[in-house]
Amino acid sequence: MLSRIYIKNFALIDALEVSLKNGLQVITGETGAGKSIILGALRLILGERADIKSISKAEEKSIVETEFELNNQFKKFFIENDLDYEHQTIIRREILPSGKSRAFINDVPVTLDVLKELSSQLIDIHSQFETSNLFTSEYQFKIIDGLSDNKKLIEDYQQDFSEYQSLKTQFKKYQTQLSENTKEGDYKQFLLSELEELKMDDVNYEDLQNQRSVQENAGMISENLSQILSRFHQEEIGILSFFNEAKSKLSKIADISTSFSELNERLEGSFVEIKDIISELEDESEKIEINPESLAQLLEFNNKINSLFLKHNVTDIEALKEIRDQLAGEQKGTAEIEAYIKEILENISSKEKSLESLSQKLSKNRKKSIPVFIKKAEDLLKKLGLEKAKVDIEINDSTEYNPFGKENIQLLFQANSGFPLKPIQTAISGGERSRVMLAVKKIIAESDELPTLILDEIDTGVSGKVAEEIGNLMREMSQDMQLIVISHLAQVAAKGNDNYKVIKQDVAGKTQSTIIPLNDEEKLNEIAQLLSGSKITEAALTQAKELIG
Repeated sequence: MLSRIYIKNFALIDALEVSLKNGLQVITGETGAGKSIILGALRLILGERADIKSISKAEEKSIVETEFELNNQFKKFFIENDLDYEHQTIIRREILPSGKSRAFINDVPVTLDVLKELSSQLIDIHSQFETSNLFTSEYQFKIIDGLSDNKKLIEDYQQDFSEYQSLKTQFKKYQTQLSENTKEGDYKQFLLSELEELKMDDVNYEDLQNQRSVQENAGMISENLSQILSRFHQEEIGILSFFNEAKSKLSKIADISTSFSELNERLEGSFVEIKDIISELEDESEKIEINPESLAQLLEFNNKINSLFLKHNVTDIEALKEIRDQLAGEQKGTAEIEAYIKEILENISSKEKSLESLSQKLSKNRKKSIPVFIKKAEDLLKKLGLEKAKVDIEINDSTEYNPFGKENIQLLFQANSGFPLKPIQTAISGGERSRVMLAVKKIIAESDELPTLILDEIDTGVSGKVAEEIGNLMREMSQDMQLIVISHLAQVAAKGNDNYKVIKQDVAGKTQSTIIPLNDEEKLNEIAQLLSGSKITEAALTQAKELIG
């Protein structure tokens, strides 16, 4: 239920605050007083586009705030959107002087999509020109499903349908991916085989280059090592012989001076290092083998690696390994995609069986309820002055599943006798739309919990008995919901549980609109004024009292 409206700095409204109650809430006021401004502000709560031109004082922000009394069925929405649930929930829109707008739920900033999702479940604004939703399949299914007690069935069906659509999207995605993989698969497999053939996990590229260099220069290395070792080992003039002689002579004078002692120690260290070097040179010399076949293999292997460096535009073995692993993953991914597709197709088949079962139950219940709808609608339309009107609902099988089943729906209408029924969007006139919509809203209200319904002058163009019936109809509807009606009809205003009046006045030389609640006496005078005009007559007061009852 909408319990409070607060508007500040919006068009002709400087500041306005009004509390509303349950039942039939009737708002009256002269043409141009500002009723449409209040509705325009409320549309911001529904997430409609904010216009900077609506700001009255350009240097201040404009605020529209509403307070709703919620029940626990809304808790799920608040949890899903990470919001604090409050029984008294406040929804606010602000338009800043810059033109930027902000939305809040219980003082928490939210996106317009979140705002719309919540507010659309709380308010339904309907004016005499807004009947296009009556022409949509979604609305027509809503009418008949309400009468068919299909609420739980349609929830289950739409949950399955949502999952079904998601599965089909996944199937298309993986199918496209598999097709792309298949086109390039052979070439990528060739690249992978080429890389795997090298067995790069066992390759040390630096060591490989060393081996190649040694093999390419084996003769020269062997010759130079032989000469070095020969020089070291010559018996009379060899380096080792010289070192031994020098070491022996220096040790004899080492004790004479600390300087000689230090030099002796250094010579001893050098001698040990020289012997180690000679030992390692001997080892390396023994390893050197001039092997043309081994060199050829090393060169071939090295050329393959360099060729792959060039092909894949990389400079090291690690980069080649990454490319190899990526290609291997893609090949594995193709097999996984095929498995996914198979699993998705199985799930789609299972979901189709569930959808088929649920859609048949929905259709069966709908077809049973069509006569009920026809009787209710035609009875209501007679009361609303459309005595000859006929309606019907046509349901036909569809080849595809849609959000409402496996069938299409068409609401048929004809206002005059002797003419065939036609789709309502082609058969209904402007003067009939509001009354047909009011009848439909009444039927829906009997079978479904509707949000706060705001009717904006949908009674325009009627009077007398029809006006009285419209008032009665609205009073009946308000027993199950909060119904806010903007009207010029005394017959409707008389039925209000609570009445309000929008007035326009000059404040400090500036025209401003506001809304005031009416007490019983003010309500009586307002109804009398609607009947007689600006001058209230005794006859009008008497008639007003009769209308109030």
